[in-house]
Amino acid sequence: MEGEINYMEAKEYIIKTLQTLVNIPSPSGFTKKAIEFVKGEAERFAYACEINQKGGLIITIEGRSNETVGLTAHVDTLGAMVRSINSDGTLQFTMVGGYTMHSVEGSYCKIHTRDGRVYTGTILIKSCSVHYHDDARTMERTEKNMIVRIDEIVNSKEDVLALGINSGDYISFDAEFEYTEKGFIKSRHLDDKASVAVLLGVLKEMSENKLVPGKRTKILISNYEEVGFGASWIPEDISELVAVDMGVIGDDLNGSEYKVSICAKDSSGPYDYELTGKLISLAKENNIDYVVDIFPHYGSDVSAALGGGNNIRGALIGQGVHASHGMERTHIKGIENTFKLVKAYLDLR
Repeated sequence: MEGEINYMEAKEYIIKTLQTLVNIPSPSGFTKKAIEFVKGEAERFAYACEINQKGGLIITIEGRSNETVGLTAHVDTLGAMVRSINSDGTLQFTMVGGYTMHSVEGSYCKIHTRDGRVYTGTILIKSCSVHYHDDARTMERTEKNMIVRIDEIVNSKEDVLALGINSGDYISFDAEFEYTEKGFIKSRHLDDKASVAVLLGVLKEMSENKLVPGKRTKILISNYEEVGFGASWIPEDISELVAVDMGVIGDDLNGSEYKVSICAKDSSGPYDYELTGKLISLAKENNIDYVVDIFPHYGSDVSAALGGGNNIRGALIGQGVHASHGMERTHIKGIENTFKLVKAYLDLR
């Protein structure tokens, strides 16, 4: 009963924190405000924090033994960057992270200038009106055919420059967060802000109940995962690293919005057999609703850490997220199962 009460308290915090996080713009490399938010929460729970040279966050929790393990989640998201300014006052952009143009067409966005100004806009195909353009339905959805329409009175490149907008300015996608009565969480950027919120929920419970993990634990909040090198460097004392990210959902896969996925292999290769087996055993022992799965087009911060030459064991878990890198959705039950598996892995007492 006590565990259920603890989770109910944590659930409200996780949802509130997730809503805050997804509404903090943080495309890869533009994550300072999001990192500062997570750092502030961890410090509020009295855990030591430091910022690495790349701008990522390291949270340290002392354990019952001095062996050090790691958890990693990423606060960076998909986004875009201004490539050039068109003569009609619209913007050409280049992708930050990997997604299809169909998934962002029609999305509201924000343009962030280097002097701190923020403008709103909409991502559109150039042939954007079925009432006029013959090829509105057939124009190929590629970078060169997409534009940002700025919500300012602009009719020329000079008008846009006068706003302070230039090539290299970041473009973030509005989250459109919604938590439904049936427990679904709909939003962009659930990859991976849902898992960041889960880890903060675990820290909150540990702090309030004076729980200590079995081993010293470092939580790495990375800020370049979506472009492939988020956790390519990690502290050298970490012996094993578990990425808390998202589970893939597809026709022949096992993933579910209601469960935590334990990934055996993604496109970077197989994860550590023993560590993956340990997570499966922990899920069974603690009656956690889980699946084991293969992620066919995927790489994690553990992939980046191994690719960076780190001598670690690695594994990957996360709640199932439908339509990942699009208009994403998960369920509070998947969040709960991820929360419980993280706690079980940490061996809190």
